[in-house]
Amino acid sequence: MRQLALAISPASQPTLDNFVPGANAELLERLRELLSDSAAERIVYLWGEPGSGKSHLLRACAREGLHLADDVEALGAESQIALFNRINEARQAGGAVLAAGNAPPAQLPLREDLKSRLAWGLVYQVKPLTDGERAVFLRAEAGRRGMRLADEVIAYLLTHVRRDPLSLTAILDELDRASLERKRLVTLPLVREVLKAREE
Repeated sequence: MRQLALAISPASQPTLDNFVPGANAELLERLRELLSDSAAERIVYLWGEPGSGKSHLLRACAREGLHLADDVEALGAESQIALFNRINEARQAGGAVLAAGNAPPAQLPLREDLKSRLAWGLVYQVKPLTDGERAVFLRAEAGRRGMRLADEVIAYLLTHVRRDPLSLTAILDELDRASLERKRLVTLPLVREVLKAREE
């Protein structure tokens, strides 16, 4: 009889503290200033490739008085006007706007006036993690689940699955579940079994 695993691990809520900064330390400092109302610049635009952590950072910064806009490249005409107005209001009335997209403002498929407003404030590219930083992330997330990963398991995962933090978190969830159901430690053979089952 196979034991079924219950999902009892608490989901990790996005915070600035559980974001692995890598080459984004300055960006994190600016976001902390923005949240503490000590930032000189109240308009911040983040851009980067999918999986770089833009949405994590926006969710981590969600609070009253801070207008958030994710995936701005997909905004329709009315939403573009609304964001344009929010940025103007923030500039005039002391509010704050944190927006994110997949490209620098000048390269976005948006109205010219909105592109210029997004470039008014601070613009940061959210840089992806290096392999070493991904390994640190995997260890920390595994530890949060009560799992220990050998170096060979981490190396295997980094060469056989998508390497963005969201995908790495998903495979850790699968490995945790498989480990509990099969009453086995997370070893290379178990990782191979789980990845093979994904392909079927």
